[in-house]
Amino acid sequence: MAGAGGAYPAEAAGGFFLCDIFDAIPKNDLASMEHPLFSLATRPDRRILNYEHNGAQITVVPSVKGLATIHDKDILIFCISQLMAAQNAGRALSRTLHLKAHDLLIATNRETSGDAYRRLRESFERLAGTRITTNIVTGGEEVTSGFGLIEKWEIVRKARGGRMVNVAVTLSDWLFRAVLSKSVLTLSRDYFRLRKPLERRIYELTRKHCGRQNAWTISVETLLKKSGSASPRRVFRKMIRDMIQAQPLPDYAMEELPGDLIRFSQKHAVLEPGVADAPVLKPATLERARELMPGADVYALEAEWRAMWGRSGRPRLRQADAAFLGWVKKRSEG
Repeated sequence: MAGAGGAYPAEAAGGFFLCDIFDAIPKNDLASMEHPLFSLATRPDRRILNYEHNGAQITVVPSVKGLATIHDKDILIFCISQLMAAQNAGRALSRTLHLKAHDLLIATNRETSGDAYRRLRESFERLAGTRITTNIVTGGEEVTSGFGLIEKWEIVRKARGGRMVNVAVTLSDWLFRAVLSKSVLTLSRDYFRLRKPLERRIYELTRKHCGRQNAWTISVETLLKKSGSASPRRVFRKMIRDMIQAQPLPDYAMEELPGDLIRFSQKHAVLEPGVADAPVLKPATLERARELMPGADVYALEAEWRAMWGRSGRPRLRQADAAFLGWVKKRSEG
């Protein structure tokens, strides 16, 4: 949805949020980092995507413009980053954000040419047109619903040549709940320097699953599924091997292991002595930890607990999962 208009109304009167925080730290919502909601294609992708994993069910339906792409997601990351910075500063938030197109382009490492503004408009159209039906949880709620990634957008002010200057964006309730519950993770600023869609998607998954712990290992088959790539497995494996050779990911290194496995590890991780062999926690334990501390980075919590375990002399734990959850509960109460 697009239109033309004048200057901004007063913020308090307009019921919107003004994106005016310089150098806001990039933030991404956990749900879209975990699940493949965005197309990795570089041409219009009009497939209907169906994905199911561990109880999460997702259907993504494109508009005539095609599916929203992972580069279109830059707009959402910019909006989430602004809202999180404002929330941390105690400012009032709104689902409708007013932003300057130039600020968005600069923050996401894009050109500011006339063509860049045209591509930005196309991104808004794909984000508003792509429809998602899912039962995945945001903000502690599991609700099966259908929605667009953004509810609407509008060009509030144009330059003389027709180029957008000020834009109003209304986020979906689903995404706004993720912000309010702080179900987000910080991204490296170098994320926006990754030009290949698969590199961005693999970084998202690695940041979500590896977090601050030393390493994360996943099978090629599962990585293919979680990435949302449409490539056959042999082609996908070749692309992953090319990434291993190039090592493009900020903060994380990649290596191939026997058994068709890929291992991701922190490039500059400094571990406490002996922490690398700390007890391994079950995935269900991490999910329970997320329930105890909604919005927390459970992988960072796990890494912190491992470090504490190492400093305390690496005691033998009969029930490591119970010990970890007890520690998390104390943290949440504190």
